[in-house]
Amino acid sequence: MKKTNTATVVSHKSSVISHQAIVANHKSKIAIRKPSPVLPFSHSLFFFLVLTTLLTPASAQTAYITNSGDNTVSVINVYTNTVVATIPVGSFPFGVAVSPDGYKVYVANYSSNTISVINTVTDTVSAIIPVGSGPQGVCVSPDGSKVYVTNINDNTVSVINRATNTVSATITGISEPLGICVSPNGNKVYVAKGGSDNNTVCVINTPTDTVFATITVGTFPVGITVSPDGSKIYVANAYSKTVSVIDSSTNAVTATILVGNYPQCVSVSPDGSKVYVTVANLVSVINTSTNAVSNTITVGNSPIGISVSPDGTEIYVANYGSNAVNVINTATNTVTDSITVGTAPEAFGNFISSYTVGIAPQSMVAAGIEVFPNPASDEIRVIGNQSTVSGVEVFNLLGEKIYNLPITDNRSPITVKVADFPAGVYIVKVKTEKGMEVSKFVKE
Repeated sequence: MKKTNTATVVSHKSSVISHQAIVANHKSKIAIRKPSPVLPFSHSLFFFLVLTTLLTPASAQTAYITNSGDNTVSVINVYTNTVVATIPVGSFPFGVAVSPDGYKVYVANYSSNTISVINTVTDTVSAIIPVGSGPQGVCVSPDGSKVYVTNINDNTVSVINRATNTVSATITGISEPLGICVSPNGNKVYVAKGGSDNNTVCVINTPTDTVFATITVGTFPVGITVSPDGSKIYVANAYSKTVSVIDSSTNAVTATILVGNYPQCVSVSPDGSKVYVTVANLVSVINTSTNAVSNTITVGNSPIGISVSPDGTEIYVANYGSNAVNVINTATNTVTDSITVGTAPEAFGNFISSYTVGIAPQSMVAAGIEVFPNPASDEIRVIGNQSTVSGVEVFNLLGEKIYNLPITDNRSPITVKVADFPAGVYIVKVKTEKGMEVSKFVKE
């Protein structure tokens, strides 16, 4: 986000927080700019644990950075801190959210009035969903069933059904909505109402998709997030230079913390002990036990988006003016890396996945089996490593068994024809004399 010495310019090409004033008209009052479902694995606890183990290696989470200047999303492997893919999306991508299961990323395209849905297995756009005018913020419900989108130009929030990729409800009367977050139990959605004359957060009851409370905060609320236990809501107030702390049980502001010039986005550590806020070329670190800033960290030019890694060891900051993402070590509060991304990165929202479903183009080796090739197009071959295979079963990601082959002749390798399988990720269970081994593969 570029800084000027005069005013916030709201356009399709830039988003600016002014050092002095905001141009006071309907189209330029905002701090930022106007410019197929995964079902729960209920079939068995075993299957759920298998998928959790196979599909969530801690060393391979991914960050998705919206680049508003070139209409792309940069995909960063946070283990190597390298850009591994660049995905074309809609016009002026701004807000971003990763689904709880890690399989989808939702990108708010301000100028296209759409949401791009990214398939994280293939890093391609799998759907485009029309929403309201000027989509900005986006978040996904904890159960993965709904996506909520703030539309700043028509003062609405779109509710998307993930099963159908269609808008199932439109919540009206929310003046200039910007940041948005959802409570851990999914019962409430909190929306920061931007604009110098709003200064409020509204609370949506998700079962009815209606607004049931309004909370006064600082001037020009922009970013918003919820603590991991759901007890606190943190709101970055751009013109007050503060963060408001809301008690979710009473909907009352319990603390106001001075953090620095033009706070934009806010993120909470997994243990809830720290809150990180992007301010003018800095990240302010709030100690939640004292509700005071305990540290500041110098980053790139005009930082906007910020997310904490799922293990809490690193922070990723999108610097609009530097075309780069800074990586901060939370133990030392120092910048340890800078990753060049696209033009004018924004990444407004939760942009780091907790899960990883991408699979390297190589064989997958479990403790006692090997499955190859991977990805596969026509067939896979299963080999028992120092064990005898007595059966092979293949499951889809709904937990449904789609292939079963008993083995009685101790042959190896075992060939499984997959040419007729739909493209996607599959789980292979292999019975051996040592027990059950599990692996996975991608059908192209």
